[in-house]
Amino acid sequence: MNQIKRVAIVGGTHGNELTGIYLVKKFDRAPELIGRSTFETIALLANPKACEIGRRYLDIDLNRCFRQQDLENPHLSSYEAQRAKEIYGILNSKNSHQPNVIIDLHSTTSNMGLTFILASHHPFNLQLAAYLTSVYPHLKLLASTSENPDSPVLRSLSELGGTLEVGAVPQGVLDASLFQQTEQVLGTILDGVEAYNQGTMPAAKNPLTIYHTMEAIDYPRNEKKEIEAMIHPHLQSRDYQALNPGDPMFLTFDGESVLYEGKSTVYPIFINEAAYYEKGIAMCFTQKQLVISY
Repeated sequence: MNQIKRVAIVGGTHGNELTGIYLVKKFDRAPELIGRSTFETIALLANPKACEIGRRYLDIDLNRCFRQQDLENPHLSSYEAQRAKEIYGILNSKNSHQPNVIIDLHSTTSNMGLTFILASHHPFNLQLAAYLTSVYPHLKLLASTSENPDSPVLRSLSELGGTLEVGAVPQGVLDASLFQQTEQVLGTILDGVEAYNQGTMPAAKNPLTIYHTMEAIDYPRNEKKEIEAMIHPHLQSRDYQALNPGDPMFLTFDGESVLYEGKSTVYPIFINEAAYYEKGIAMCFTQKQLVISY
């Protein structure tokens, strides 16, 4: 593959996730922090109006607006739909190199720690992921089981890069430790791209552990679609930990446990994510896979 020519760092895709917002503002003030010698780096605030009012979005979730058919639909007029088209234009400007790498900065109320969500299974992403986990052994790698060629999320605008997801942190809150960790990992990503361009990226020595998303799980609900049970205390904050058949998943308001009835062990993530209540998602199941050759 040719050298990386451009890296786009995106923050504020959701207006109440402050880590990415304030990192982009910091980089605007001090662009030398993200400058490297072999490629151009840009920093972009994705949803400025939502950031101004501290809300996830104004009309619709911006991170669900990037399907090609939606980007090309002139009848979609919501603020986020229009903003998605603007972002697509910025990141695909004919007056500059198409960004080879996109890093979308997010935070979560779930106990996800440091997570890098790969935009695709491209060999470059796997090589970068190996480099990151060699520096940050506790960083988790997440990928889709099947790559969607027309994904609605912002990171899908490039097959290189991905989403840096950090938590747990409440919506609308800055956590200094997680802010610093995010900035450090981002700096390591930029260093990794530089090393890739210079042919000095260290060869991976160990297999990669990648969690692949399987399905989203909703809360138990009644006929009125009202939630009837909460995340079980034994599962709360146990993102990436094994959930075995027969383990408790939910707890009803009457104190009864709802057990996991699947036939195989899964590894839940985004457990009790605040933003996912409206999406009908209590958690996402993943499978754990070792990748040896890449």
